[in-house]
Amino acid sequence: MSYELTIEPLGQTIEVEDGQTILDAALRAGIYLPHACCHGLCATCKVQVVDGEVEHGEASTFALMDFEREEQKCLACCATLQSDVTIEADIDEDPDARVIPVVDYEGVVSRIENLTPTIKGIWLKIEGGKTVDFQAGQYVNLEIPALNQSRAFSLANPPHDGEVELNIRIVPGGVVTTYIHEQLKVGDKLKLSGPYGRFFVKKSTNTPMLFIAGGSGLSSPKSMILDLLNEGCDLPITLMYGARSQTELYYDQEFKDLAAKHPNFTYIAALSDEPADSGWTGPRGFVHEAAKAHFNNDFSGRKAYLCGPPPMIEAAISTLMQGRLYERDIYAEKFISAVDSTNTVRSPLFKNI
Repeated sequence: MSYELTIEPLGQTIEVEDGQTILDAALRAGIYLPHACCHGLCATCKVQVVDGEVEHGEASTFALMDFEREEQKCLACCATLQSDVTIEADIDEDPDARVIPVVDYEGVVSRIENLTPTIKGIWLKIEGGKTVDFQAGQYVNLEIPALNQSRAFSLANPPHDGEVELNIRIVPGGVVTTYIHEQLKVGDKLKLSGPYGRFFVKKSTNTPMLFIAGGSGLSSPKSMILDLLNEGCDLPITLMYGARSQTELYYDQEFKDLAAKHPNFTYIAALSDEPADSGWTGPRGFVHEAAKAHFNNDFSGRKAYLCGPPPMIEAAISTLMQGRLYERDIYAEKFISAVDSTNTVRSPLFKNI
């Protein structure tokens, strides 16, 4: 059984399967609805039901209060249709956003590599000779059939690459990441869906770019930078990458080689816990401190893209704004490294790995 969902003010009508959420149906039809937590907790995906009936599902009573339910509002991430429905949503047009429907894929693990003692690189070949269509910076939901659980991971490869690359850091006690690090092997089959997220380069602004990344948050910037350089972008591009020590640095030589090849690309790594006697000649301390020193505390005239754990993101945003960069020019993708013990759909903004 299926129903029709009309989305205003777009005037588009899509088919929604019985039990499918409004948000999932919209994303799979290539229609972006604002959303964040995907668990019925944040209210970012709140929409107005103009006509028809919905089931509210697991929507929190804090995110969707009783009086809002009476006013025929619902959370798109939880609501399912009980009839043909018309909704009205706040949809902002983004000139840099491509219309890419979410698609299900099956892939085979073609390569596994230890990038650092805590981060593995996983490469997947998509079955049927397909490639995952996405914008650099987006992510996929990866399902582990053996666990019947899925987690979100940013794509580290540039678009149109022959394989999917994921950089996955192990989380102590984490069900999925522990399985990937200790049991996953070449030849295993995995399922994934995507692309998800609105973290991508604002190419239409034609503005110099600063990428600040920490830990396995390097995945998205790596994809974005490779995409820009592959397209022949000649705008200034700077990557500031923070890690604890040299053992936690990965793709270091690759980025150095890119900097040598492309005069417009600058790469700087900063180490926060590197032994004093190691001979490291690069910046020491946190990555936001290294960025402040490199730019002499003046970040004006740039777009900044941040990816990493929340404390790094918060410190970087504060530093950038103190250095004359407006909040509207800062784009961030936070992820939370938590024990991934529950079987839940991951959020496009806050991703448990």
